[in-house]
Amino acid sequence: MLDPVSVKLNADELIKSALKEDISNEDVSTNAVLKGYKKGKADLICKQDGVICGLYVFERVFKILDENADVKFFVKEGEKVAKSQHIAEITGDMRVILQGERTALNFLQRMSGIATYTNAVASLLAGSKTKLLDTRKTTPNMRIFEKYAVKVGGGNNHRYNLSDGVMLKDNHIGAAGGIKNAVKAAKEYSSFVRKIEVETETLAEVKEALEAGADIIMLDNMSVEDMTAAVKLIGGRALTECSGNVTKENISKIIATGVDYVSSGALTHSAPILDVSLKNLHPVEER
Repeated sequence: MLDPVSVKLNADELIKSALKEDISNEDVSTNAVLKGYKKGKADLICKQDGVICGLYVFERVFKILDENADVKFFVKEGEKVAKSQHIAEITGDMRVILQGERTALNFLQRMSGIATYTNAVASLLAGSKTKLLDTRKTTPNMRIFEKYAVKVGGGNNHRYNLSDGVMLKDNHIGAAGGIKNAVKAAKEYSSFVRKIEVETETLAEVKEALEAGADIIMLDNMSVEDMTAAVKLIGGRALTECSGNVTKENISKIIATGVDYVSSGALTHSAPILDVSLKNLHPVEER
C-alpha cells in the first residue's frame, strides 16, 4: 500500500522527477505575482463521481516542496466520491500550492481514474470465483502508482515486472522452439518458488502446456467456446487466465467458462481520469 512511509521509500524520486518536469528552472507565473511567503488555503473539489485514490501521493507532492504544507482530507483512500464533493483542503505557502498544484492533480486524477474504472469492471465479477488482474501495460515511470490504483479499485496485481515471474509468451515460445522446450528451459533456470505461466492460443497449445507442466495457462484471444473447452481440458491441474477480447458485454460469458483469472490491460492503459480540481486559493491570516 502507498501509505506515507512507503511513498517516501518507494515513490519520492518519481514524484520529484515529475516536479522537475514541471519546474525546470522556476515557476515564472507564481514568482511574478508573489514576491515572498504568503500563507493561503485552497479546496480540493471532486468534479465527477468515482473512487478516490492517491491521497498520500497528492499530499507528498506539497510536502516535498515544503514540509510545513498541511493537507486535511475529508475522505479516505478508496472511498466513493461524488460530483462537487469537498474532499480536502491544503494550507501553506501560496507559492508552494501553486507550484505543486498541477503535478499533485495529475497523480490524483490518473490514480483515481484507474481505481474508478477498475471498480466498475470488478463489480461485474462480483459473486464469481474469477478474479480481475492488471498487466504491465502501464505508463512508463507510473507503474507503482497505477498498479496500486488497481488494488484500491478492487482488482488484483499480476507480476509487477519482468523479474517477478516466468511468463512464456508467443515470442519466447518461438525462440525456444516450442512450448515443451520453453517450459523445460524455464524450470531448469528459474527458482522452484516461481510459477511458470504459458500463453496459448489454441486447444492444441493448451494440451501441450499442460503436459509440459505449466502452473498457469493463459487463454489468449480465444472464443468463449474454446475457453470453455480449455478449462474443461485443464480440469484444475493448472490455474487459468483469460486475456484479450474482454468487454463488459461478454464478461458474463467468460465467467461462465470457469476461468480463474481475467487480465485486462485496459485497466491501466485506457482508464479515463477522474476530474478533480484545486479551487478557491485565498490568503489566510497567520495565527
